[in-house]
Amino acid sequence: MLLKEIWQTKKNVDFILASVDSIPIPDNSQDFGYSLGVLHHIPDTSAALKSCTKKLKLGAPFLVYLYYALDNRSYFYRALWYMTDMIRRLICTLPEKMKRYATDLIALTVYFTFARVCLLLKLFGVNISQIPLSYYSNKSFYTMRTDARDRFGTILEKRFNRKQVEEIMYDADLE
Repeated sequence: MLLKEIWQTKKNVDFILASVDSIPIPDNSQDFGYSLGVLHHIPDTSAALKSCTKKLKLGAPFLVYLYYALDNRSYFYRALWYMTDMIRRLICTLPEKMKRYATDLIALTVYFTFARVCLLLKLFGVNISQIPLSYYSNKSFYTMRTDARDRFGTILEKRFNRKQVEEIMYDADLE
């Protein structure tokens, strides 16, 4: 059962499909807001975040997840990311069916393999925190598959360093 189907039975939950610049919710009306893994795929991330936070009541929290610029990672890690980004730039232009096959194949051969090797290393007490894709060591294949699709199947991907995140959050009246 889909999450939407589960929550549709609740009287205090509404599902709305809208562009970030035309959210049909009154400004200053929401107790909480979130955007997980979306705003870094929008051309004007700062304006999109402002559109979202306008909907919040004064002092309401907003949970946001943005791709970070990898500025705290090693040269090797960033070089590996750069190579995968070149692959992403090819895959995201494929026809939908081929894109789905390609991202599923990446999830199976790369994400799943790294995740299970990391899980094994973790069982032997090895610190896996600096190994690419170690995050997935205890995640389901479904998670790996959807994240591979998000990473390799989208045309626009922006990354932000700490200062940039602070600036766009400040511009959106967040602390």
